[in-house]
Amino acid sequence: MGMHRLTRVTMGVPNVAETIAYYSEFGLTHLGGGAFSTREGGEQLRVRHAVSRRVLELGVGVDDVDDVARAASRLGRLGVAGGTDGTAVTAIEPVSGFTVRVEIAPRIVQRPVPATPYNGPGRIERFGRAPGVLREDPIRPKKLGHCVVGTTDLEATMGFFTEGLGFKVSDYIGNKGAFMRCSVDHHNVLALAAPVNFLHHTSWQVDDIDDVGRGAAAMLAGNPERHVWGLGRHHAGSNFFWYLKDPAGNFSEYYADMDCIPEDEIWTPEVFEGAQGLFSWGPPPPPSFLEPDDLAALMTGQHAPSR
Repeated sequence: MGMHRLTRVTMGVPNVAETIAYYSEFGLTHLGGGAFSTREGGEQLRVRHAVSRRVLELGVGVDDVDDVARAASRLGRLGVAGGTDGTAVTAIEPVSGFTVRVEIAPRIVQRPVPATPYNGPGRIERFGRAPGVLREDPIRPKKLGHCVVGTTDLEATMGFFTEGLGFKVSDYIGNKGAFMRCSVDHHNVLALAAPVNFLHHTSWQVDDIDDVGRGAAAMLAGNPERHVWGLGRHHAGSNFFWYLKDPAGNFSEYYADMDCIPEDEIWTPEVFEGAQGLFSWGPPPPPSFLEPDDLAALMTGQHAPSR
C-alpha cells in the first residue's frame, strides 16, 4: 500500500476564532492562520470559514509519483473528476463535495514510547506512585489518526474511498458504517450513514489511557459542556477513547492503543451489530453521539454554499 497516512483535515466552521482557541487548548500547536501541527505529523489541521461545519478537504499521503498515478487512474476509471500535477491528484468526493488531495508526503516516524508500567495480580511492574498520576506536562497529540464523516449515500462514499482512492475496509458497523484505512492503523476514515453530510469527528493519538483521561480532564475543567462520551474502549479498533465537542459542534477524540494491521496481512472485515459496533466497555453513548444536537440545523443548511 503506497498510501500511508492522513496528512491533514481541513474543517469549515462558522466561528473560526473560537474553534482555533479550542484546538490550541486541546493540545495542537497553532502555526497561525488556523493551521495546526501535531508533535510527529507536521501540519495536520486547518480551520477555515464555512457557513456550517463540514469537511472541506482531506489529505492522503503516498510515497511517490507512481502512487499518485495509480490513484489518478483509479479515480478516472470510477468517473470521478480530478486533476493531477504528477506530485498530487485532487478529486471531489461525490456525496459531500469535499476535496481529497492525494499527495507525496513523508511517512511519520514515531519515536517509541516506553510501555507504561502497570501492576496486576501477581505482577509488580512498578513501585511507588503510578507514572500517570505524576505527569504534569500538558497533552500534545502525536498525530491525526482518523476522521469520521456522515454521508447521505454510504455506498457511494465507500466506493469513492475504496475503488477510487484504494482504501481498504477493516470492519463494518452493520449496514450503517464502514471503517476504512490508508495506513497500518485499523481505520483512518469511518463513513457513517446519516440524513445529512457532515463532519462527525477528528481523532488524535496520545500515549496511553492515562493521557486520554488527563487530556479530557483538562479540557473539561471549567467547561463541562464539552463532554460528549468517555472514558471507554471501542471494539472495532480496540482503542481507548474520550470525545469532546468543539465550539462549532464537531467532536474531537483523544485516543490510545489502536489496532494495527500490517500492510501484507490478510485481514477479513467483520460486521459488528448493535452496541458492539460502537464500544466494548464504558458508559453508553449519548443520543447526541449518533445524532448531534445541531443535526436539524445542518439539514436545513445542507444546500448552502460550502465556503
